[in-house]
Amino acid sequence: MRSLNYGKVLERITDFISQKVEEAGAEGVVVGISGGIDSATTAYLAVRALGKNRVLGLIMPYYANGDVEDAKLVCESLGIECRLMSIKPIVSAFVSQLGLPLDRKALGNVMVRTRMVILYAHANQMNRLVLGTSNRSELLTGYFTKWGDGASDYAPLINLYKTEVWEVAKLLGVPRKIIEKKPTAGLWEGQTDEGELGISYRLLDEILWRLVDLKMPKGEIVKELGVPIEKVEHVERLVKESEHKRRLPIGPSF
Repeated sequence: MRSLNYGKVLERITDFISQKVEEAGAEGVVVGISGGIDSATTAYLAVRALGKNRVLGLIMPYYANGDVEDAKLVCESLGIECRLMSIKPIVSAFVSQLGLPLDRKALGNVMVRTRMVILYAHANQMNRLVLGTSNRSELLTGYFTKWGDGASDYAPLINLYKTEVWEVAKLLGVPRKIIEKKPTAGLWEGQTDEGELGISYRLLDEILWRLVDLKMPKGEIVKELGVPIEKVEHVERLVKESEHKRRLPIGPSF
């Protein structure tokens, strides 16, 4: 992986957050706190940039599980205002009006988009910006919901790979419990990011960096990392098939 000076990374991101909030004439930011590493790191960076009184954490669970307690831990450790709102009644009401059954993936997308509606409702009412929590690994593989967690005003982690987010989190003092837990979007019981992606984040990032940033031929990646060509091709497919998620809608030219 690339070598970063994480002290400078922290400084660059905090300057970016404070600058963008000032440019927008906003009072502060709203962050969805899931109990995972990305939202925790984003919240820590926001407090570092703006102070705890200008950061609102929203905890929006569908399932009652340990993620809620981890999200509370993040908010309490930072001393920020924290609001807990179950999205289950909202999602259930929405689904009941659709008139069609939803599979697990479709329901998960409704859940994520519901959270974004709630985040923007608070941000609009409070004259704040929504800070997204997506990282570069998720962006490049399309591991996010379009117009859901992929929608925000600014995304401080968007150019950091997942493994780099872990390093930033350690430097910020994010609780070890949060850093070491298995990444999950919490869309269904037992769901994990790596299970859905079909690859560990550490290997994914090594491949992505070489494939996308260095534009290294697949054969060279296989040789350098000592992995099967199928792994590299799997990552390549994830990137290609999610291209539409990384841009605004387009149509034919006339």
